[in-house]
Amino acid sequence: MLERPGAWHYGYEISQATGLQSGTLYPILMRLSDRGLLEARWQPAPTAGRPPRHVYRLTAQGSAFAREWVANASGRLLGELQPGSTR
Repeated sequence: MLERPGAWHYGYEISQATGLQSGTLYPILMRLSDRGLLEARWQPAPTAGRPPRHVYRLTAQGSAFAREWVANASGRLLGELQPGSTR
């Protein structure tokens, strides 16, 4: 989602990208939305007779949080790979 923070993403798309099952993914998405890190809305189905789908996108706060998290995780990983590291 961080690659396209302004784009709306379907839950199934997020599930495929993360490898998380729906029973794990959707509670996470709801918590992130409750904390203001994700925006969620219903989107009408593209074909008649199909139910609407929930879509998600990062808020400005969520995008900043994700960028910071990735930078910190990358820094920790790089630190572990440094010669002479005791980790």
